[in-house]
Formats: sequence, C-alpha cells, structure tokens
Amino acid sequence: MTDDTVIAPGHCEPGGSGLWGMALIKDEVKRLPDSPGVYRMLGEDAEVLYVGKAKSLKKRVTHYAQGRFHTQRIAHMVHLTRAMEFVTTKTETEALLLESNLIKRLKPRFNVVLRDDKSFAEILIRRDHAAPQIRKHRGVHSIPGDYFGPFASTWAVNRTVNILQKAFLLRSCSDSVFETRTRPCMLHQIKRCSAPCVDLISAEGYRELVGEAHDFMTGKSRAVMRRLSQEMSQAADDMEFEIAARLRDRIRALSAISMEQGINPETVDEADVFALHAEGGQACVQVFFFRAGQNWGNRAYFPRVDKSDEDGDIIDAFLGQFYEDKPIPRLILLSHAAPNAELLAEAFCMKAGHKVELAKPLRGEKKRLVDHALTNAREALGRKMAESSAQSKILAAVCEAFGMEGSPERIEVYDNSHISGTNAVGGMIVAGPEGFLKNQYRKFNIRSQDLAPGDDYGMMREVLHRRFGRMVKEEEAGETPPRPDLVLIDGGAGQLAAAQETMADLGVDDIVVVGVAKGPDRDAGLERFFMPGKPPFMLEPKSPALYYLQRLRDEAHRFAIGSHRVRRTMEMKRNPLDDIEGVGPGRKRALLHAFGSAKGVSRASVEDLVKVEGVSTPLAQRIYDYFHRS
Repeated sequence: MTDDTVIAPGHCEPGGSGLWGMALIKDEVKRLPDSPGVYRMLGEDAEVLYVGKAKSLKKRVTHYAQGRFHTQRIAHMVHLTRAMEFVTTKTETEALLLESNLIKRLKPRFNVVLRDDKSFAEILIRRDHAAPQIRKHRGVHSIPGDYFGPFASTWAVNRTVNILQKAFLLRSCSDSVFETRTRPCMLHQIKRCSAPCVDLISAEGYRELVGEAHDFMTGKSRAVMRRLSQEMSQAADDMEFEIAARLRDRIRALSAISMEQGINPETVDEADVFALHAEGGQACVQVFFFRAGQNWGNRAYFPRVDKSDEDGDIIDAFLGQFYEDKPIPRLILLSHAAPNAELLAEAFCMKAGHKVELAKPLRGEKKRLVDHALTNAREALGRKMAESSAQSKILAAVCEAFGMEGSPERIEVYDNSHISGTNAVGGMIVAGPEGFLKNQYRKFNIRSQDLAPGDDYGMMREVLHRRFGRMVKEEEAGETPPRPDLVLIDGGAGQLAAAQETMADLGVDDIVVVGVAKGPDRDAGLERFFMPGKPPFMLEPKSPALYYLQRLRDEAHRFAIGSHRVRRTMEMKRNPLDDIEGVGPGRKRALLHAFGSAKGVSRASVEDLVKVEGVSTPLAQRIYDYFHRS
C-alpha cells in the first residue's frame, strides 16, 4: 500500500451494522467511491473470505449487490459475508499489487491461493571484499554483489557453484577463515580455488577471474570459453603444458554446465515459462527458469483453486502472488492468455524497474518451451491426484485404527535426540493429506537446567508445553494457529503419560494422542500403540496404515537426529573467544589474524594482546585472565 492510499469507510466489526449477505453489500455500495481499490469480504469471527481489486470499487461491488452470480460458489460467499473492508488506491496497478500482497498473506478461502511458496536459491558473487566470494544465497538482496538466479532446487545451485569454483577458482570460504589462513586450504590443492588468501594470485588476476565468472553467468559463456581456448592454445605453443592443462580443466567444467542443463534455448536469453493444467478441481502450474540462455530448473506448484475458476483467472492470480517477492525477468511466457496481462505487465514493470512482457507464444521455439512445460504440468498433476487418492485411503485407515471421528487433516509427530542428555533437541514434524509439510517442521532446543541427563519424559514435557502453550495463548488472543487432529509420541506408556499430563495442564483435551513404541529388538512391523484408556495394541503387519505410521515415526527420528547433530557441531566449533565479554566479531577476527588461533591467543602476554587493533589494556587483561584462571 502506498503512502497516498486512503482507507475508505467500512464495517470493520462483522455484524456491527446488523446487516449481512447481500443486504450488507447493498448498504456498503451507497458509500463507495468510483475509484480504484481493494475490497475484502469478511465472515464470522472476522475470517477473510475473499480479496479482490477493482478499477472502480463502486461498480465492482455493485455486481455482488445485484444478485446475478456466475456460480453457486460466489453466491455462497456473499451469503457468508458479515462485513466488508475497503482500501482505495491511486491506480488500478497499485490495487493489483496490494491485492496480490493481501491474498498471499491472508490466504482467503474463496481466492486462488499459491501454496508451498518457498524462496529460491541464487548464486551470489560478493562485491564488499577485495577478494569477492562466491556462495549460495537465499532471501533478500542485503549483501552488495551480483545475484544470479533463481535456481529451482538446492541441488542445482550447489552443483553450479561447485562447477563455477572449478572453472573460475573463486573462493567460497567465509571472511574470518580467509583472513586467518597462513597456507592454502584443501580447495586449492584440488584445483577449486586460486588461494587469494595467501597471495598465490595477484589482486588483478583474481579480479579477472571474477569478471570472467560474471560474464559467463550473464550469458557471455561462448566468449569466455573462446578466450580460455585461445589462452590454452597459446600456453601449449609456449610449452607451458601445466598452465594449458589447468585451462583445459576449466573449459571442461564450463562445458559441463551447458551439457547438464537439459533444454537450452537458442532464441530465449532470459525468461520464466508458466504452464497450467487444471482438472477435477485441482491445478498444477509448472514453472521453468531460463537465464543466460540456460535452463536453470523447474518447479511444480499446486495452487488452491475451485472447479469454477477459469484457466486465465488462475494464471492471473498465480502470477501476481508468485512475483510478490521474486526477481522478475524481462519475458514471461504463458500457456494461457492472462485476462489482465497489460495490467500485470505494468505492475511488474513498476516492481522490477525495467520493461516486462507477458506473451502466449503461438509458434517457434518459445511455443515449444511452453508445450514442454505444459507436458510436465499435466504429468505432475496426474501424479499428484493419484497420490492424493492413495493418501486419503491411508488416512481413513489411520482414522479407523485409532477410533477417530474423521480422517486427520494435520498430524504432528514428536521425538527427542541427545547423547547422555547433552545438546538435547526435540523435533516436531507435520503431515497431512498432501504429505509431509516440511515448512512447518520445528525443532526445540531443550532449555531446562533442572532435567537429569537423559530424562526423556522431562524433555517431552518441555517440548509439548512450549508447542501447545503457545497455541493456547494465540487462541486466547483471537488468532487461529495450526491445531493438530492427531499427535504421535515416540515412546510407550511413560511417554504417553507425560504427554497427557502436560496437555491436561494446558487445557488441551480434544486432541487424540498416541504413543508409538518400537517392537522387540526395535524390529519394524512389531510396533505397539498406546492410547489413553486402552490396552496396548498392534496393527496388521502388512497394513498400509502401519507402513504410513512407520514412515512418520522414521521421519521424526531423522529430523530430531539431524537437528541434534547440527547443534552438537555448532557446540564443537564454538571458539573460547566467544565467551569473553567485550570480544565481538571484529576483535575476534583481529585476534585470530594476529595469533593464528585461539590457542595462540591463550599463549599471548598482555603486552602482545594490546598491540592488536581494537584491544585496550583492560580488555587485554580480561582475555589474559580468562585463559589463565587456573
């Protein structure tokens, strides 16, 4: 929303006017301006039912007041409306941007909603250091440098970074490691770094490598490879065979990127390709990314849609939400014409700062790219529908096994991991009709100092108290946090009792809790299940529900162990200097640079410590005392 946006009057409290449905909408129309803006329809308890934009708020909302609805779904939405809110904007373009932002944030039940919208990985060549670092990046562009992406998968970006290191020998180490090196690291030995840290390459030579990497990533790959080939030939002519061999290896690495990209277009340098396939009230949008004339991967999305939604409307809504927080290319190719293509292009131009074209190609290579994406969308939706059908049957079997009233929509599984109580971590994984919801996994670092080492019951109490205590507070504040239908605890009767006690203290007594105990000798298939008021029981060895529950337990175990290992590794890497008051990242870097390691700092005298930039006499004395307390 821009600074000049005006909030128009509206009934912010549902039911505050005593009107609802079409009567409420007719009352609202009387006060609406004939100007662009965004409207929200609210249901009971201020639930956002729908968010829409309009060139004229008065004319658009009048359609709802006339009662001529295209679908039963819209009629149902109007019937549920208890209040409306309005925001006016200067232009329809601003209204479109605001609408996309609100839909993505509020996820109204009657809108097309983009789901599973994770950020994409990029490659960053930093420009805030004399020896620029190449690295994987995810998130906002807060670091000065050149960003290249998006890459559709972490695997793709990791592979590309590795190949670029081989081709251009750029460093990937952190600044602190770079500044404390006294000899080349292993990456230099395996010919993946030119070792600027110890001056094995001049500053000018390193800048040339950075320039070549930038040129390659911006589409000048042929020019870079041609230049390297010329240098290799010259080195061979000069009998510099070792240099020629190194250049040969760099050329091979660059060739590997091009060969492994799959389809690489000749006429499309930079574009995103969107292809939609909708069937049976479900939809898949397949997105392909092309940058520097190379295919940088693809990803399938399954937005929430309704059977009555038109293909063009789905594309419109999807594009607006997709580019809410992503870089926008100059060309966007579509499988279906977008009704608001001109408006979208204008909005994207405002966001990106350059011209953006939306097109539905009819022939040529661009059409082949779209058709290829459409084939992938059709196949991905087919797999999704088959999986959904099988998943529904499995969840129905779980419902029957545990005597639940309905199939669980959200299952949370808890497990702990530690070594003799040290670096203890609790893990929570989430699953539902669409499979594992990995963006909702949570880890809990065990904080309590009163627990005996290895007290699994106490750890489970802490994890559940933190998880459901927060849920209760959010519900009391009028929010709607995710609430599970089924909670699985890794353990037997003791773990189940601890979980019951904790949730009873919080007043959470309407969630089914089940303990899953491993069989004798931890054999899969012999698990016993514990439920309140029931004797322990087992499921049929070949039951699909049993296999599913084993997968859930194993995933929780994997996640908890992984979180524990990360915490343990961080603890092992902890530097003694981190515990000294007054020694921040800057002084720590200076001390390590001066003495090589924390052990070197421990051997230094106060007089030597004072010579380090930023270390005063009192701080030097404090550092010396820390290492000589005994």
